[in-house]
Amino acid sequence: MKKKMNYLTILITIIFIVGCSNVEDSSITDVETNPQEETTVETNKDSKIEETITSVVDEPAVEETPTQSNIELFSGYKLIEVDGGDLSGHREPNVVVDIGYGDREYWAFTNEHGQLVRVVAKEIILQDDSTEPVLSSGRYYSDEAKVLGVESDVLDEGHIIADSLGGVSNAYNITPQDSTLNRHGDQAYMEDAIRKAGGATNFEAIIIYPNTETQIPSSYQYSYVLMGNKIVDTFDNVNPDEVNASLGLTGSGSSKSNSSNTNSTSPNTNNDISSVDTNGNGQVTIKEAKAAGFSMPITSDHWLYPYMDDRDGDGMVGE
Repeated sequence: MKKKMNYLTILITIIFIVGCSNVEDSSITDVETNPQEETTVETNKDSKIEETITSVVDEPAVEETPTQSNIELFSGYKLIEVDGGDLSGHREPNVVVDIGYGDREYWAFTNEHGQLVRVVAKEIILQDDSTEPVLSSGRYYSDEAKVLGVESDVLDEGHIIADSLGGVSNAYNITPQDSTLNRHGDQAYMEDAIRKAGGATNFEAIIIYPNTETQIPSSYQYSYVLMGNKIVDTFDNVNPDEVNASLGLTGSGSSKSNSSNTNSTSPNTNNDISSVDTNGNGQVTIKEAKAAGFSMPITSDHWLYPYMDDRDGDGMVGE
């Protein structure tokens, strides 16, 4: 019996010793493992921090994408701000200026001589007198910039993009323009067509000068998309009435031309468009038609009508 008790005591002691060893091993293992787990956690934290930093750096680049496209457009030009109602008439050379009223983005560019040579706009947004501070005159400002040359009695302070189309009145949107052309000629006709269409897209104006000294343009070229159709208007900075008179298209000469407008054939061309379409592009402009001896308007029953651009779809061109 005594021996059995001794064996039992020894067995219990062995079990106790083994149990303690396991506990110690477990503690050691936990101690050794915990630093690894903490390191893993720290690594994960570091990864998250790195990802957050990367995200913060990348977000502005995405937001600046439109600016990046403008950077390419503005290459070689200094971007400056000019008040829309600045009347000084002075232009800085090699600069680009936003000439759109409010939030509109209409960009005007000058050359090294301070001449306004180009204006572009992705979208022409019409003036809204219900939400914008438009004067009773229909303008944003009471006067226009005094660009050198507008003091002439026959030249207006002509907007490249009119008030009604959302343009401002500083020197970066004004050129000295023939008064008749501006008020009743191709310039006025173009502006009216854009208004009737409710705006335009892909607008570009190229302003041409006879030399590098003057601020008075010799001609203009406008291109834009109107109701899905690309339009190109090119005209000289001259009085259209005087040009027509020199071509014999006014007075009694105009009456003779008017009589030919209602006929299916014309004694001037014998229905041969090549004699009217001087640039050979298959289309006849108002200027080309006038130069060929036709007076305006060209109506839908005239043989020239299918070759011309009736922008407002009223059956008449050049009214």
